[in-house]
Amino acid sequence: MLSYQHAYHAGNLADVHKHALLATALARLAEKPKPLSYIETHAGRGLYDLSGAEAQKTGEAAHGIARAESSGWLPPQHPLNAALASVRARFGADCYPGSPLIAAHFLRPGDSAHLAELHPAEHAALAQVAGFARLYAQDGFVMANALIPPTPRRGMLLIDPSYEIKADYDRIPGWIARMARKWNVGVIALWYPILPDARHRAMADSLATAHPGALRSEVRFPPARAGHGMVGSGMFVINPPYGLEDEAARLAALFAAL
Repeated sequence: MLSYQHAYHAGNLADVHKHALLATALARLAEKPKPLSYIETHAGRGLYDLSGAEAQKTGEAAHGIARAESSGWLPPQHPLNAALASVRARFGADCYPGSPLIAAHFLRPGDSAHLAELHPAEHAALAQVAGFARLYAQDGFVMANALIPPTPRRGMLLIDPSYEIKADYDRIPGWIARMARKWNVGVIALWYPILPDARHRAMADSLATAHPGALRSEVRFPPARAGHGMVGSGMFVINPPYGLEDEAARLAALFAAL
């Protein structure tokens, strides 16, 4: 249950969708001078080498972020462009940030970050690049539920599991309901894969019923390679910051043209 490693999939089309929305949301939150908290339940290693053996084996980044950038999907002023440029300037042109380092670009002195990662090797790698955050080697749902409401109270929670544990689809609506009740001002974002059997649908429909004002952004794309199971990406965002719906609509149009 701890076998998933995102290095094989970093920079794929799902990352483009997820990270464009994440960067947009964080940029909006950081526009106000009040401090904020960033919490992530499944942080991964934080930084990925797209020239490495794992990324080269699958080729998903070539069909994802490389294609998006060469096709002009990210305007010069896009917040994700700023985060990518910052990470590449620090770590090299072939590096790609996971969501923790995207968040780090927007966090300021006085803001706080809390990152959970259970996989021992991924946690050790995360510790090398996430000195800005407090790290937790524990179940991310338990960590987040214990912290919420955080200090500072403004902020964002990203829930981004691998869904290796199939029970996640059933338990996530309950976790989110509890955390949303405790933190009614928090931006709570859930990423989920879209697979051919549509196993996400019951979860996403349940969340939409329970949180009618939330943003549900789903995009579809061709499989990255023959036999690859993921055919789309979903983000469900409670209390979406101003402008996030416009970004979701922009991305939907781009993905629809693939």
